[in-house]
Amino acid sequence: MQFTVTFRHMDATEALKSYAKERLDKIRKYFPDPIAINVVLSTERFHHRVDVNVQLHNGFKVGGTETTENMYSSIDLVSAKIERQVRRYKDKLREHKVRDFMPLPVTHSVLSESPDEASHDEEGQQSARSTETSAPVVVKRDSLRAEPMSAGEAIMQLNLVEAPFLVFRNDETGQINVVYRLQDGAYGLIETQPGS
Repeated sequence: MQFTVTFRHMDATEALKSYAKERLDKIRKYFPDPIAINVVLSTERFHHRVDVNVQLHNGFKVGGTETTENMYSSIDLVSAKIERQVRRYKDKLREHKVRDFMPLPVTHSVLSESPDEASHDEEGQQSARSTETSAPVVVKRDSLRAEPMSAGEAIMQLNLVEAPFLVFRNDETGQINVVYRLQDGAYGLIETQPGS
C-alpha cells in the first residue's frame, strides 16, 4: 500500500504521520489492499485541516476533509468519516449483483479559444469577429475509466470524491452515462444510446 503524508504551512512531524497512518490503517478490515492513501495536513491560523483521499484496488475512490482546532482530533474525525464511507460501500457491494460489463476508457477534454489565433485591436481588446472565427483548442485532457455501476452507486461515488461530474458504465445497459450535481443540490443523469 502506498501511504503519503504532505505537510502544508506546518512543520513535518513523524508523530503526526504515524498517528494518521495508524488511524487510517483501520480500513484494511474492509478492503485489505487499498492502492493508495494520500493525506494532506495543513494549518491556517488556529484551524487544523486534514484532507484524505483513498483509492481502492477496484478503482473506487473515497475522500474526506475535517477541520478542528487540534490536528489529532481532525485526523480522528476524518478517519471515522472514511471508515463509515468504506463500510457503507462494502455493504453495497455485498448486496449488488455481479457485473456483466468491463470498464471502458474515456477521455475528458477542456476546450478554450486559441490565444494565438485571436486578433486584438489597438487597446489590446480581443475583437468580436476573431472570437467567432477562431477554433477552440484543447487546454486539458484527462484519461479515465468508466467503471460499471448503477446510477445510485455513481451518485455515491460523486459525493465521496466531491467531483462536479462522474462518467460511468451503466451496469444494466452497458452504455456510458454521466451523473452531475445541479445547483439546487439535485442530480442529473446523461444516458447515451447505442449507435444504430
